[in-house]
Amino acid sequence: MRKLILGDGLLGSEIYRQTGWDYVSRKKDKIDFRYPNSYKKYLKEFDVIVNCIGHVDVYSKDRQTHWDINYKAVSDLVDLCNEHSAALVHISTDFVYTNSIENASENDVPVHNRNWYGYTKLLSDAHVQLKSDDYLLIRTSYKPRPFPYDKAWTSQKGNFDYVDNIASIIIKLIDNNSRGVYNVGTESKTMFELARRTNGAVKPSDKLYHESMPTNITMDLQKLMEVEV
Repeated sequence: MRKLILGDGLLGSEIYRQTGWDYVSRKKDKIDFRYPNSYKKYLKEFDVIVNCIGHVDVYSKDRQTHWDINYKAVSDLVDLCNEHSAALVHISTDFVYTNSIENASENDVPVHNRNWYGYTKLLSDAHVQLKSDDYLLIRTSYKPRPFPYDKAWTSQKGNFDYVDNIASIIIKLIDNNSRGVYNVGTESKTMFELARRTNGAVKPSDKLYHESMPTNITMDLQKLMEVEV
């Protein structure tokens, strides 16, 4: 089965490095994910489309860009994959598990951690599950290797890992023809614990980057553990 990666960001580039699968991107092919006509011609030749494109400026208040890329563009991609009978592998995020705030007003983001990133990613998750004829939806989080920052949070805990490890698991799920929703990660750890594995000079920090930054985004990995990855 021929596979196509959409996007050449951190994850898309790593999947390409490990597999050599074809890819298209804004930088290489001048595609604009907001406009299906800019990329749909590439889909016809492939059986599996791996969508690694997303607007990941997590705490930006730019509602429209999050909406256009993280939700509307995904709904367009679902339609195109259905049209060409291609399986869709959609990369989501562990942020969808962040709790909603109490006493929310009409002006608050309806769910999760009070940002449009988490909200629009959840919308696209639901759309994929509702409308896609053939999909693998992956909720995950990954970091560059080695850890590039001076400080890392001791107050944030999750199943995140370095991008090469996460990409390897995703590739195996794809090659196994896994379908449905999968939480993808490794053992629970703090960001500081992960950072220390590749950056001996990193300093611990308990100060959150943003007021809506989640501190606990751990996931149940039992379903993943039942697959030979």
